[in-house]
Amino acid sequence: MNVLKSVYGVMPEGRDIDQFTLENDQGMVVKIINYGGIITNIMVPDKNGDLHDVVLGFDNLESYLGTHPYFGAIIGRYANRIANGRFELNGKGYTLAVNNGPNHLHGGIHGFDKKVWFPKKFKNENEVGLKLTYLSEHLEEGYPGNLQVEVDYALNNNNELIIRYKAETDMDTHINLTNHSYFNLNSVSSNVLKHKLIMACDRYTPVDDTQIPTGEIRSVDGTAFDFLEMKEIGRDFGQLENGYDHNFIINKEDFEMKWFARVEDPESGRIMEVGTTQPGVQFYTSNFLKDVRGKNSMTYQPQDALCLETQHYPDSPNHPRFPSTLLKPNEEYRHTTIYKFGVK
Repeated sequence: MNVLKSVYGVMPEGRDIDQFTLENDQGMVVKIINYGGIITNIMVPDKNGDLHDVVLGFDNLESYLGTHPYFGAIIGRYANRIANGRFELNGKGYTLAVNNGPNHLHGGIHGFDKKVWFPKKFKNENEVGLKLTYLSEHLEEGYPGNLQVEVDYALNNNNELIIRYKAETDMDTHINLTNHSYFNLNSVSSNVLKHKLIMACDRYTPVDDTQIPTGEIRSVDGTAFDFLEMKEIGRDFGQLENGYDHNFIINKEDFEMKWFARVEDPESGRIMEVGTTQPGVQFYTSNFLKDVRGKNSMTYQPQDALCLETQHYPDSPNHPRFPSTLLKPNEEYRHTTIYKFGVK
């Protein structure tokens, strides 16, 4: 196993951005840049042993600096939406940057996906990886408190990409971190509607027409949201107006690690299993991708990828019934998500 560093590009102000290549002994490769903590490539073998990239993205820094749908990035301070960009904390109202209709999305206009993180390589007996750190200052994008954030990307010989999130604050604040990788296990030779998915999620949170939870927690039984048994992602797609872009509640107790999802691609034979300590997952079928020029001159279209963004529920600061996203001084925010790859 090894981790290598190379210059990926240069920021407009002249600062170098580096790419870190994690390699294990099984031939799996993960590449990450310290701009946005973006996972640019995940190379895993198919059923024939051929190595191909299974995440969407770009070939250069300039494209990541432009407008794009958060390809591979660390999302924060708050993943998903907060209604009207507002929440109240300790009797005081906070106004956040609004960047998604009337709502705040994925940390705002200049969220963690657009920050330059401080990188440090690491290697031990069991894994190689990259530690990224960033200080989000008080009232950045409207959030209270100075928040010290640490994200570890680690690769082991079980073909597991492990993402560990850690944060501390000096004031009460809300936090909800995730990674926004777009997966296609057949390297976008076709869309993901024939990928098969099973998730241990028997409930989800319905949303209004701006994608904000209504507060209801609803059973998936008898609906297109039922993935309790393996099925093609496209099987019930016609029942949905705009595809899947919903928070599913993972069947587990508290914040224990749970292997909750498995994706299979019959064409390549690749499989991906997902485990997390988070209480929910945003399952998204890239419905708003349209004519995005990506890697190797490919043009990405709707349903060319799926996202399994492990996180707390959307708009939790405004829903006391949802699991709390409140972080206090002298507490530690800590979550882990694992993406494990193999072949069937």
